[in-house]
Amino acid sequence: MPLEAGLLEILACPACHAPLKEQESELVCTGQGCGLAYPVRDGIPVLLVDEARRPA
Repeated sequence: MPLEAGLLEILACPACHAPLKEQESELVCTGQGCGLAYPVRDGIPVLLVDEARRPA
C-alpha cells in the first residue's frame, strides 16, 4: 500500500535529513553518502536508524 503523497513530502532520513523515496516496501534515503532503507510495516514507516537496512 503506497504512502500518501503529502506524508512522503514531509518525511526525511533521520540520519542525514535527506528526502526519502518509496521503493517496494521500504523508504530509501536519497542522500549521497547515506542510502539507508527504512521498512514500512502495515503502512507505517519505521524511521529508526537501528531498523534500517544498510546499502549494499
